[in-house]
Amino acid sequence: MTDLEAALRKVVRGEVAFDATSRALTTMDASNYRRVPLGVVAPRDEDDVAAVLEVCRERGTPVVARGGGTSVAGQATGTGVVLDFTRHMNRLVSLDPDARTAVVQPGLVLDRLQEAAAPHGLRFGPDPSTHSRCTLGGMIGNNSCGSHSVAWGTTADSVRELRVVTARGRRLRSGRGWAGAPDGLRALVDGELALLRTGFPDLPRRISGYALDALLPENGVDVARSLCGSEGTLGVLTEAVVRLVEAPRARALAVLGYADEGAAADAAAGLLPLGPLTVEGMAADLVPPGTDGLPRGGAWLFVEAGGASSDEARARARTIVRAADVVDARVVTDPAGQRELWRIREDASGTATRIPGDPALPPGAGGASEAWPGWEDCAVPPARLGAYLRDFRELLAEHGLRGAPYGHFGDGCIHVRIDFDLLTPAGIGRFRRFSQEVAELVVAHGGSLSGEHGDGRARAELLPRMYGPDLVALFERVKDVWDPDGLLNPGMLVRPAPLDSGLRFSVLPREPVDVAFGYPSDDGDFSAAVRRCVGVAKCRTAAPSPGAGVMCPSFRVTGREEHSTRGRARLLHEMLAGELVTDGWRSTEVRDALDLCLSCKGCRSDCPVEVDMATYKAEFLHHHYRGRRRPAAHYSMGRLPVWLRWASRLRAAALVNALASVGPLAGVAKRLGGIAAERDVPRLARRTFTGWWRARGAAAGAVPGAAQGGELVVLWPDTFTEHLSPSVGRAAVRVLEAAGLRVTLPPTLRMRGRPVGDGRSRSAAALLTARRGRVCCGLTYVSTGQLDLARGVLRRTLDLMEPVLETAAPVVVLEPSCAAALRTDLPELLHDDPRAARLAARVLTFAQALERHAPGWTPPRLDRPAVGQTHCHQHAVLGDAAERRLREAAGLNGELSGGCCGLAGDFGFGRGRFQVSAACAEEQLLPAVRDAPDEAVVLADGFSCRTQLEQLAGVRGSHLAEVLAAGLEDAGGSTRA
Repeated sequence: MTDLEAALRKVVRGEVAFDATSRALTTMDASNYRRVPLGVVAPRDEDDVAAVLEVCRERGTPVVARGGGTSVAGQATGTGVVLDFTRHMNRLVSLDPDARTAVVQPGLVLDRLQEAAAPHGLRFGPDPSTHSRCTLGGMIGNNSCGSHSVAWGTTADSVRELRVVTARGRRLRSGRGWAGAPDGLRALVDGELALLRTGFPDLPRRISGYALDALLPENGVDVARSLCGSEGTLGVLTEAVVRLVEAPRARALAVLGYADEGAAADAAAGLLPLGPLTVEGMAADLVPPGTDGLPRGGAWLFVEAGGASSDEARARARTIVRAADVVDARVVTDPAGQRELWRIREDASGTATRIPGDPALPPGAGGASEAWPGWEDCAVPPARLGAYLRDFRELLAEHGLRGAPYGHFGDGCIHVRIDFDLLTPAGIGRFRRFSQEVAELVVAHGGSLSGEHGDGRARAELLPRMYGPDLVALFERVKDVWDPDGLLNPGMLVRPAPLDSGLRFSVLPREPVDVAFGYPSDDGDFSAAVRRCVGVAKCRTAAPSPGAGVMCPSFRVTGREEHSTRGRARLLHEMLAGELVTDGWRSTEVRDALDLCLSCKGCRSDCPVEVDMATYKAEFLHHHYRGRRRPAAHYSMGRLPVWLRWASRLRAAALVNALASVGPLAGVAKRLGGIAAERDVPRLARRTFTGWWRARGAAAGAVPGAAQGGELVVLWPDTFTEHLSPSVGRAAVRVLEAAGLRVTLPPTLRMRGRPVGDGRSRSAAALLTARRGRVCCGLTYVSTGQLDLARGVLRRTLDLMEPVLETAAPVVVLEPSCAAALRTDLPELLHDDPRAARLAARVLTFAQALERHAPGWTPPRLDRPAVGQTHCHQHAVLGDAAERRLREAAGLNGELSGGCCGLAGDFGFGRGRFQVSAACAEEQLLPAVRDAPDEAVVLADGFSCRTQLEQLAGVRGSHLAEVLAAGLEDAGGSTRA
């Protein structure tokens, strides 16, 4: 233990963490920069903050205040002690609806304040796209704004009073009329009135530098306002009094389509006199392919109108449409529809980090590239935005760079990620030259280098180009008045380091890392895959919201950064860097953080940059345990298909079930197998699905399915359907055949040129040369990182499936996790085998098969409410649109919940994970089922989901195939259109 750590532990009641994991998690924010701290402190109160400052001042150790860590300019990183306010100082202290004010602590997440204010018809005005995880302290430090700033201004406009502790321990309550000003500040300002009155550009989004003009007499001498945007360099915020505004009772969203972003930008300022709540802009290059809901055009303005009623809001939105010269427009009043459209805009900060290839260029000349926030959020007068964007595009072209501007067009504030090469000296040199030239361009248009996210390390070096040397020198003098020892967040805003130093990529290996998966979206480069995480931290959303998806269930349970997708990505980054996490693939820090990753794949779809932590976890476990003894659960549950096949061959299902029902014996087996004591061992089916299939065929005197007419489909007998829930397979056969499809199973013998069927041979010679086997998706091997075994299993599967691949038959997979494994893990693990991609392309879910191959079939009409959960792998990989349509056609009404059931294959069965698993289920699934009416159908297509429901709620969930098959029986047969 270092002297600093020991001294802090003596005086701080909150957590003091100097371990490698805690430090690694805070080396970066959402910027291009990286700084390694000495330690992290989570203070419990203002006394803790003062104690930390005293200890650090005695030792000359810098202190950096950190909120959600979503800053894009590097100001939330530091080399000394990082103060993490999200752990304890995260409360809403009070809310006064009559005064329309709230008292908040710096670690309070914005959405929690909004939720508390909403019942009173109030809200906090600023709302950055990171509203679900950014904190009020961070918003004050950066003077954040968000999409509604045209109506309600910046955070500084909403701050009434700030309680801060200075570096020398003074506790000040800063407000208007020099309240809470440090000694010497007033005299300094009074001596520079002329410079303060002439040195600041007049525009709504001027965030760069210190807001010293707030201290002018004509501006009311507001010390609290002058602290907004100071990036924690003047004092440490411990409490704030903020203003709330009246929220419109109703809103309507007008989405205006324009030919291009220049036309949209030119139009934005003209809409401001109509009093919109938002004027947001983005172009088509930020919209993912297949996105629905946008009107025609190459760029769009998202213009929100408010009103006392839905009719009034709609009327105002239509007035805006009539006043706009647009290609096309759409007015949306439905809240769910508005959320879907806003999600497109809010995810832009992540989607902008991957610029697709230019289709106009020849193959190989314009591939997809990484883009970075080096020039993230300048602002110009709104009336000049169109002209600025055209000049900006020209400058990008001159430097051979690409970027996709978007943002707050109504305020003239633009966000853009640019495909800088930040890995090579030549690329970094171009990054510096471009930054200098674009700073001159912004100033020439009367703008601010930062319009929302602050200067930090990214722009502070360029402030003399905007303000001139005299005003920058005054900034330094003000810093010295507040913080004479230079203790607080040094290098930010004043006396900065060069903008091209301390880049987070410089520590990553330059040579490719030897890995098992193919990482096709990252050109096979694991370092590039890890770089995907840019820190926007959508995974840190602490509470689910409608349509929030799956990511990240373990973080929502524990609230700890290392259990978020971002935290795990940061640890992998540091593992590759080798400075803090020094054991490489053998790292215990990374292993422990990944242990609570459910491999739900939610981040693959919900993360704006599609970080795929499930794959990274499998990769890590593969290397971590290579040549070493694995946890017992890897042998028991990771090799589950082997044990279940042996039980079937030995006809031991009844014996296994009997032994599992004997408490002491089951307890011993669970201890030996690494299974949680709280879990019941699922019962094995007396007869497997394929056993039923063979018996059915023998009873009919023919190969099952072969005599039917109709289109051929191959039904995949996954391990769970085969051994644990064959009723699902039987029901699926019943429904598929009722829909007129000809069902068969994959071959079990590898024979060249044999027809698709059950693999039975008509040739003795063929039998002598054939090899018997069972297809398997390899899921349990992949999820436990046994990738060598997984490869072998998957290659044997491809060998068996070769006759199927020679036909046009789709492969119908009933278990969503197995379907997802075949769609993604198979081609990414066997990227060198072309058969893998061919099989992956054939995989369909049960509902997709019916929709595509039996479009004329009408399911039985059930007319019952439905509850349950969309499987996390279904959500992340397969999509559930076909399932939704099938449920609607069958009269199964109601939305299934999101999130993850928490069992997630082997995860919830693993020793030490039961509490987290159960907490995940309690987030959405179990409350939805408990609140359902008695007649509701409980749907759960995944075996894990059904098992979790049975073991935690005593409820039997059903696969959609089972529900439809029961409906057919009740109706007395099939129905056709």
